[in-house]
Amino acid sequence: QVQLVESGGGLVQAGGSLRVSCVASRSIFSFNSMGWYRQAPGKQRELVATITIGDSTNYADSVKGRFTISRDNTKNTVFLKMNSLQPEDTAVYYCNAVVSYALGITRNYWGQGTQVTVSS
Repeated sequence: QVQLVESGGGLVQAGGSLRVSCVASRSIFSFNSMGWYRQAPGKQRELVATITIGDSTNYADSVKGRFTISRDNTKNTVFLKMNSLQPEDTAVYYCNAVVSYALGITRNYWGQGTQVTVSS
C-alpha cells in the first residue's frame, strides 16, 4: 500500500504561481511513474503532468511551458510548480503513483487532492 498526501494548494491571482507537493508513505525510487491530475467542477479528471522512473516527463498541452513536474527521491516527494496560472487552471489537483509488484501486478494510488483556485 502507498499513501499519498498532497499539500500546497490555495488561492492565487491570475498570473501568479503555486507549488503543490505530494509526499508518499514509502520510497518512490522504484515507482513506475508519479503524476498530477486535476478535476474541475463538472468536468472529468484530466492528466496534468507525469514523471517516470527514468525522469521522463509528459505534460498536457494546456500546461506546457507553464508547469514543471519534478521529484525528490530522498524526500519521497513529487512537486508541481505552476506558473502563469489562469482561472481555467482552477481545480482539485490529485497526486498519482503507479507501482509495479510481483507477478505483473500494477496498481494506481491516489491522494485526497488539494484545491487550487485562480481568481481573475
